[in-house]
Parts: sequence; structure tokens; C-alpha cells
Amino acid sequence: MTDTTEAGTYPTFAELQDREGELAGTSWDLFKEPWRGTPSFITQDRVLSARSCIRTGTVFGLDYPADAFDPGMSIKRGAPRHTIYSSHPAHRDDYLDGYYLQGSSQIDGLRHRRADDVGFYNATPDDRIREGTPDLGVQEWAENPIAGRGVLVDLDGYRSGQSNPIDHAGGEPLSFSLIQDAIQAQSIRTRPGDILMLHTGWCEWFLALPTEQKQRTRDSRRATGIAQSLEFVAWAWDNRLSLLAADNFAFECLPVVPQSPFLHSAPNDHGMMHQQLLAKLGMPLGELWKLGPLAQHMRASGRWDAFVSIKPLSITGGTGSPANATAIT
Repeated sequence: MTDTTEAGTYPTFAELQDREGELAGTSWDLFKEPWRGTPSFITQDRVLSARSCIRTGTVFGLDYPADAFDPGMSIKRGAPRHTIYSSHPAHRDDYLDGYYLQGSSQIDGLRHRRADDVGFYNATPDDRIREGTPDLGVQEWAENPIAGRGVLVDLDGYRSGQSNPIDHAGGEPLSFSLIQDAIQAQSIRTRPGDILMLHTGWCEWFLALPTEQKQRTRDSRRATGIAQSLEFVAWAWDNRLSLLAADNFAFECLPVVPQSPFLHSAPNDHGMMHQQLLAKLGMPLGELWKLGPLAQHMRASGRWDAFVSIKPLSITGGTGSPANATAIT
């Protein structure tokens, strides 16, 4: 269910399609802070309202270790090498080599994807997306962190309760109707500005695999995730969700479903939703989040919301960052 009493003055997803020229289907120029994107849906009043989600004072870190996914699903992103050194007997310092900012629990920034048909978010010129430029960088969310009400949809718990566990070995696409059914079963009511967290159980499954099986899973290029659909994208926008996060590799399923509506608009992404969500709507994505302990706690309490804060690393022009996400229930 959705609370529509705070819908605001933004156009619906259907109305976005009627915008003229390159603005069609985008949220470009709709937000006062043009590089912030949909986290703009979280107003100060909504941050204050999210305090009511704190009932027990229990705190959950939602990030896996930086080297947790080694090997992981990414062919290029390896684990960082940690070095501790000493200048004298009383001193210790350290640094990381080969640190891929999206190698573990992460948030995708708005410069992480360019839309094949219209370019980067808010018509940001291609030559501005480089080292040292601030445009669309994650420092926007580091300087003004994302904080508010988070809601967890327990897809793993819902399917397991039906004696029909999610098929992670087969990289099952998770349909929009499944998300809706789980939301209804949990009696969740979304509100504008909500941070949506989808617990699929994929990270827990993958991290428990032997090394050889992790490598075979990576080589298969199959991973559980949200099935690509226009209905899901429209729902996320019309519900004014500020951020979408999940505990899987790419948020959406790999490979894309054959009927993906983005096959022609996102050929370089083989029909993924990333371009639609990041480059057109300005909606950040969280991937590989550690949601298992939080989901277990919420199942026991019967409460599915929490106060959530997300503070990326303050790297000017970063395309993504460790999420540094925290949930307080």
C-alpha cells in the first residue's frame, strides 16, 4: 500500500513521458538541488518523522567488509590490499591499494551510468564526467547525507514462508508482482522519501559458497535480482522513493529478462534498468547491502521500518562509494 497524502507537486511517471525533447521520461530540472536526484524527496519534516521508527535503539551496520566479495561477481573489481606501516616504534598508519569503491556494499552515484539515448543525468556534458569534476559526484550525498525512513521488503522470508525459496543458483528474476505480494503480506505502507531495501538472501547464499562455486557463479553471469519492467520503475517514481537498495550484485537480475522494455533504449547495458533509474530519474541504487541480520530482527519484531542513514565517502566526482549505511530500529 502507498500513502498518497504527501505526493507533492511532482509529475507522475506517465506525465514524465509527455515532457518535451530530451526531458521526456526524465526528472531533469525538477529538483531544487539538480545534482541530488530523488534523495530530494526526503524533506526535513520527513527526517523528523522517521524518528518514530526508532523503538528499541538497536543499531545495524548494513555494509559487508571491503574484501568480502573476493572472488565476487565482478571480473574487474578485486579486494583491496591493506598495508600497515610504521615511521617509528610508537606510530602506526595504513593505506589501501586497488580499492574499488563499488567492490562491496555500495551506493551507485548518478554519474555511474549514462543513458545511451540522452546522456548523463540533467544533461551533464560527457566531458564533465572525469576525475576532479564535481558534477553528479557522490560527494553531494557525503556533504548532505541521505537519512530518513527505510522500509525492508523481505522477499527471501516471504518466499521461504511459501516453501518456495528463491532460486539463487539459477539467478531467478524477481518480478514486480512478487514485490507487491510481499509488501501486502507485511502490511507495509510506503511514504514519500522512503529508502526501499529488498532482502533477497542472495549475499548470504553467495558468501556461503566454496571459492570454486563462487567462481563458477561469476563465470555464469547469472545473478538473482529484480526483473526489468516499466511497471517497477513507474511504481518507484510514483511512490517518491528516494533510493532503491538490495542485497544482491546488480540490484536487477542478470542476464536481463528477454522482455525487458529497455533493450532498445539501453543497448550498452543489454536492456538493464540502471540507465532509466540513475541517468533519467536520478534515483540512486544500493547493491550488496548486508540486510540479513536486519531482516531477522524485523521478522521477530513484526516491524518493517527503521531510521536509515547513508553517507558515502566524500570523493569529489566519485561514480559510486561504499554505502556506509546504518539502520536504527
